[in-house]
Amino acid sequence: MQKSDVPTAMPLQTEQQKVAHLLRRFGLGASEAEIECYGKEGLKGAIDRLLDFKNVDEGFAVPIEALSNNNGFVNMRALQVWWYARLVATRRPLQEKLTLFWHDHFATSAAKVDVPRAMYAQLETLRANCNGKFLTLLTEVSKDPAMLYWLDNQFNVKGKPNENFAREVMELFTLGIGHYTEKDIQEVARAFTGWSYGTGPRGIQLEKPARNARFVLRENQHDSGVKTLLGNSGPFSGEDVLGILVGNPRTSEYIALKMWEWFAYPNPEPAVLARLSSKFRNSGLDIAVLVRAIMESPEFYSDKAARKIYKNPVDFCIASLRSLGVGSRMMAAAVVNEEGRIPLTALAPAAAAMNATKAMGMELLWPPDVAGWDGGAAWISSATMVERIKWADRLFVAPQLGGGGGNAGRVGSVRYPAASLFADDSPSGAVQTLLSVFDAEMPAAKIQQLEKAARDASEGVVTAQNANRVALTVCRLLFGAPEFQFT
Repeated sequence: MQKSDVPTAMPLQTEQQKVAHLLRRFGLGASEAEIECYGKEGLKGAIDRLLDFKNVDEGFAVPIEALSNNNGFVNMRALQVWWYARLVATRRPLQEKLTLFWHDHFATSAAKVDVPRAMYAQLETLRANCNGKFLTLLTEVSKDPAMLYWLDNQFNVKGKPNENFAREVMELFTLGIGHYTEKDIQEVARAFTGWSYGTGPRGIQLEKPARNARFVLRENQHDSGVKTLLGNSGPFSGEDVLGILVGNPRTSEYIALKMWEWFAYPNPEPAVLARLSSKFRNSGLDIAVLVRAIMESPEFYSDKAARKIYKNPVDFCIASLRSLGVGSRMMAAAVVNEEGRIPLTALAPAAAAMNATKAMGMELLWPPDVAGWDGGAAWISSATMVERIKWADRLFVAPQLGGGGGNAGRVGSVRYPAASLFADDSPSGAVQTLLSVFDAEMPAAKIQQLEKAARDASEGVVTAQNANRVALTVCRLLFGAPEFQFT
C-alpha cells in the first residue's frame, strides 16, 4: 500500500463522530453499542467513563486455571486464548488497550520466557499498573521474574555485571536512544547487580522463573559501591536508578511521544509534545494524566488524526468481533464444567482471532524483539493483506462454502450467523448494515461495488440461507479495501 492510498476521512465534526474516534483509538473498536453507551453524555462523558474503568464490572470472569489441562498445567496457547478472549469480552476497553500498549513497550517474548505462569504474572502486572504512576509500573516490571529472565539479569552479579537490562531500561523503557552514554550503562548495570528471581521462602533460583517465582535481591551479589549516572553520584540501588531515570525530563518526553504516536499520529508538532510532556512531568508521571491530556487535545480530533493510523492486527480482528457482539455469546458458552475447566473450544472466536493476528504479523506474547512491533505501514504487505481478506472467511464461513470440519473448523473460525444482522433483505440494505456494524467509511463508488457483490451473492434477496454467503462476499472486498486498513 502506497502513501497515496491513505484515505481522506470525513472531518470529525459531531460529538458522536469524536466519540467514535476516541473509541477506535483508546478502546477496542467503535461498535454501534459502544458508541451509544459511551456517547450518552457527549465526548467529555465518554472520556471520563473510559478512564474510570476500575469502577466498571469487567464482564470477564474466566480464571486462567479454568484453561488448565488434566495435569493442572496452563500452556502458552491457553494463556494466549485467554488474553484474546478477554480483549473480545471486556467492558474495560481502555484497560486492555493500555495493557497492550505496555506489552509492546516492555516487550517480553514467550520465545524465550516459555513459562506460561511467568508470562501471565507479567500481564497481570501491566494490567494492574497500566494507568497509574509510571515509576510504580516501571519498578514492578523491572522486578518481574519474566523480565529479569528475558534480559538475563539473573546473571548480573557484583564484579561481573551483565548490561542487558541496564541498556534496555534506558534505551527502550525511559530515556530513548542517544540520551545516555556507555559509561551510564555500566554504572546502571552495577546498580542492578543481585536483582534476580527465586521460589520458596529461601528464594531458590532455578534456570527459568518457575510457576511461583518472585523477585529476590541477592545481597551478596549486589555492588553497593558508589555509581555515577546522568550527573548523580551515590551508592545507588536499582530502585534509586529507576527514580533518577523517571525524574529525568527526557523520560516524560519519551513516554509522551511514544504514547501520542501509538494513539494519535506520528511525528507530533513540537508544541503538542511539549504540552503533553509538561503535564505528564508536573503530575509526577501519572499515566492517567497523560492519557487524558491526549484524549482532550484538539489535535487528536484533527483531520491529521482521523482514520490515519494503520490498524494493527489486534485492532483489525478484535474490533470486528466486538462489533458483532461476539463477546457476550462467547461468555455465555464459557461455562466451567464439573472439573473446574472450560474447554478451549468454548473460546473458539478468541482462538480464531489469535490465529488470524499471528498470520497478520502480530502474535500476542510473542513480540519480535525487545523493541516490540514496528507498527505503522509495516503492518501492510501483500501477504498480510491476504490474511486480512481471509478474516472474512473466519467470521462468516458457511458449511456450503467450506471451512473444514472437526476441531480445526471449530477452533479456527467464528461461524457468525449473519442472518441475525440483516433486518433489510435488500442487497443495498445488507451493505449498509455491514458498513455500520464494522464502522467503515467508504466512497460512493466502492459502496456501489459492494452492492453489486451483494446482489450477485444473494440473487437479489438476502435470506437466512444465503446471508452468510452475502456477508462473506461483501466483507472480503471490504476488509481488503485501502480505506478499511485505517483506524
